[in-house]
Amino acid sequence: MTNQETFTLINPQSGHLAFKLSSLEDSNYFNQIQRLNHYAIIWIQKGNGNLKADFSEYEFSENTLFAFAPYQPFMLQANSGLNGMVLNFHPDFFCIHKHQQEVACNGVLFNNIYDTPFVHVDETAESTLKMLLEQMQIEVQNPALAQHELLVSYLKIFLITTSRLKTEQQLVPPQIVSDSKEPFILQNLKNYIELHFRSKHTASEYAALLNITPKALTKITKTYFNKTLTDLIAERIVIEAKRELYLTDKPVKAIAYELGYDDEYYFSRFFKNNAAISPQIYRDTVGFAKGIAKV
Repeated sequence: MTNQETFTLINPQSGHLAFKLSSLEDSNYFNQIQRLNHYAIIWIQKGNGNLKADFSEYEFSENTLFAFAPYQPFMLQANSGLNGMVLNFHPDFFCIHKHQQEVACNGVLFNNIYDTPFVHVDETAESTLKMLLEQMQIEVQNPALAQHELLVSYLKIFLITTSRLKTEQQLVPPQIVSDSKEPFILQNLKNYIELHFRSKHTASEYAALLNITPKALTKITKTYFNKTLTDLIAERIVIEAKRELYLTDKPVKAIAYELGYDDEYYFSRFFKNNAAISPQIYRDTVGFAKGIAKV
């Protein structure tokens, strides 16, 4: 791509963005908090800086690929000129929840509260990803028969390739934790959150399950995950709420009740505080009706 080229598909039913592929040449493009109603994959090929995402901050360098889910807050602050590619797609173009068995990127690239929201691109993956982006660029300019299907095929391969790469990198033992007890505690914590996030919403409840003080557990989670335990619990609840809003037509009240909230309005405030948008607006711009339109 030449500088600042952008290739976009618009959903003719909604008039909103369906798919977009663009070059990144402006170091200030993402220097304000972003909350996009579509998926964003940003590949920094040259440059370095600081990423703020959700409740955490990270440093990044060249050949880093970021993956953000709809309405996930993020901001990039560059230390030098940035050069790269940006790939955006809306859930009504490709729904990762409905295609989880095919691409397995949800919980790896997207919606992984326990790991960083980026992956380092090695030389082997770099050539593959560049080829896929070039093919998508060609196809997005070719409104011929089965354009959507072919673009989705390239997108699936792109997501599978980056998910595999990130999974490989996750297998490297973290060096940040020196106490041999801590990885065991953290693995149990992750299991307990998955089992109980619908009914247990406080740090003290998980600390009691692990027979550790809330203060000590929060210190461990902050060191290891770069987030507090309260943040982890809130993120997990919001991810599940988004999935329900995204894929079903359940009333917000029913979703709130299933997640352990008897008061729909309290739940809506909790969701908005953590997602920066109300449950209903999230559903209207991302969710159910659009999600089931494309299979």
